[in-house]
Amino acid sequence: MGVASFRWILQLHKDVPKAARFYSEGLGFTVNVSTLRWTEIQSGPLKLALMQSPNDHAMQKGYSSLLSFTVPDINQTVARLMTLGAELDGAIKYEIHGKVAAVRCLDGHMIGLYEPA
Repeated sequence: MGVASFRWILQLHKDVPKAARFYSEGLGFTVNVSTLRWTEIQSGPLKLALMQSPNDHAMQKGYSSLLSFTVPDINQTVARLMTLGAELDGAIKYEIHGKVAAVRCLDGHMIGLYEPA
């Protein structure tokens, strides 16, 4: 079994540029990537990703913060987490940059998984 490495924390926001200013100007985070819909900011080793919320419903359903991890084998990781009580939230997606999946842990918190291509 390989070890997962922390990738970033994701927050959904209605106004990503405004949220990015809040963290960069208010707390001194460094902006690594910034668009109208997606921003990655950093403070030391911590990365925070800010993404535009598709709607208010998503924010009310527990999607406001998400921990993301890079894993060596997404299929094995998802299977292992499901045997421990996690629920897969949608299918594993095969993107050009790698595989991605979202699972809900025992208490319903979202966890993103990423296996680089």
